Amino acid sequence: MKTIRVRRAALTAFATGMLVGGGGAATQAAAAERAETAAAQDGFGIIVDLSDRMLYVTEDGETVREYQVAIGKPAHPTPTGSFRVNRLVWNPRWVPPDAEWARNRRPREAGDPRNPMGKVKIFFRAPDYYIHGTRETDSLGQAESHGCVRMRNADVIELARMVMENGGERRDAGWFRGVINRVRSTTDVRLSQPVSLRVRA
Repeated sequence: MKTIRVRRAALTAFATGMLVGGGGAATQAAAAERAETAAAQDGFGIIVDLSDRMLYVTEDGETVREYQVAIGKPAHPTPTGSFRVNRLVWNPRWVPPDAEWARNRRPREAGDPRNPMGKVKIFFRAPDYYIHGTRETDSLGQAESHGCVRMRNADVIELARMVMENGGERRDAGWFRGVINRVRSTTDVRLSQPVSLRVRA
């Protein structure tokens, strides 16, 4: 039933935009925005608010969790827009991106204390933007990253569990204990039902 309501909301928003604005690009964009808002209100979603440096988890339009985060610094801003989460990596490696700031950095394996990725990373824009854990908790609430969204490790673990549960990849508590404790073993999870994520300025 939820899928049907989302599709109806999307069609209604699109049709309204076409009738009122004659189908122009701006009108279509506004219609898509309304459809997306309606979809987000009808299920599970994530909102990252760059202005208040917070991440909100929503269910049926209501905020059910909120977490302080670090965002991209002005020279390396976190991208805004609407995204779909399709993949998570537990105990991820860190591979320096093809960027000037990372030119002399070395890859770091899972479990390496110099690995900046923390316990899990949640992809939202390929190839190099994700939500990830961090030991640098003093950066939370600041614009300190190279575009990614940082969270406390305990918080990003909780978020990743919710993302998996709502993304069609539910696991029991024993699975999570095992994957978290095997710090040098990387586990890749692909969601069968993508989760919506919106980054707003």
